[in-house]
Amino acid sequence: MAGRLGRLRDSLPAIVQITVTAIAAYSFSVFVVGHEQPLISALVAITSLGFVRDARPVRVLETVIAMTLGIALAEALLLVAGSGIWQYALALAVTLAVARFLSGNASFAIAAAVQCSLVMLVPAPEGGPFVRTLDAVVGGAFALLATAVIPRDPRRTALRDGRRLLDEHVAVLLELAAALGRGESDAAGRALSRARATQPAVEAWTASVDSGIAIARLSPIVRRARFDLERQRAMLSGVDLATRNLRIIARRVEWSLRDGRPREEVADVVARIAVAVEVLDESLRDVAQQPVARQGFSEILKHLDPVAILPDGSQGDRNTLAALRPYLVDLLTATGLDLDEARALLPGD
Repeated sequence: MAGRLGRLRDSLPAIVQITVTAIAAYSFSVFVVGHEQPLISALVAITSLGFVRDARPVRVLETVIAMTLGIALAEALLLVAGSGIWQYALALAVTLAVARFLSGNASFAIAAAVQCSLVMLVPAPEGGPFVRTLDAVVGGAFALLATAVIPRDPRRTALRDGRRLLDEHVAVLLELAAALGRGESDAAGRALSRARATQPAVEAWTASVDSGIAIARLSPIVRRARFDLERQRAMLSGVDLATRNLRIIARRVEWSLRDGRPREEVADVVARIAVAVEVLDESLRDVAQQPVARQGFSEILKHLDPVAILPDGSQGDRNTLAALRPYLVDLLTATGLDLDEARALLPGD
């Protein structure tokens, strides 16, 4: 139930945007253009905006073009060949072929085909030829206008996705630390599986940041969010690399623990990194925490000498500690530190 309520809460801005836009487009077609049943205006507005994470104006425009293309081609073929089964087959095939020629995006062709089917199979409204094409243009124009006038909160979506990814980092690190402290290979295996499942979170954050920046450039209402979104984009670059290194670390830990022997020194280092990642997570909401996270990572990295930490340790355990170093370097770049400056903190460099 909590998950459903959270999904509903997160969807409220999109619900408001879609509802207002669809009603506005439909009303404009009725009261200004003079169409009696401009169903297409509302449908194009609803479908173009949708509940997708990527609400960039260019994506909305692409959907509008696809739907308008399908409607226009179908109406043209209706004028030439009339309606019927074979005419529908011809219109659908032509629409799919033209759409695939114009765009490599499969959803572009499907959007065009759905609207083509609607035009060919539903009785035409009064108003003459291409009345539904005009309705599609109206719906598309209102959808594009909505991205600027009543945009969704791009910063909030990106913030949620970023924190979700960093929360996964913290969870994986804590699970690895616990597994190392107890010498449990199975627990490390579960952490490895969790680390391997982080790619969708990376992609979600990337999409929401890119979409948010595109919206902020267009809409004066959310333009102030652009600075924070650009900061998130810079952080994302380092966190993306760190996520890949996290999987390597988890794999090394899982392999090393197959002998069932605890590694308390390694567990302590991993646990301290988890604490610093929590601060980085908090810095997404509070920029003042970013230098605090940087200091935390720096202190750990400066003292991360595998030989000094494990003077009597095996080479495998030292390699596990060594694998933490590029991870920390990536996290330092996520805090805004230059790559060369981060590498200069490595012991012995």
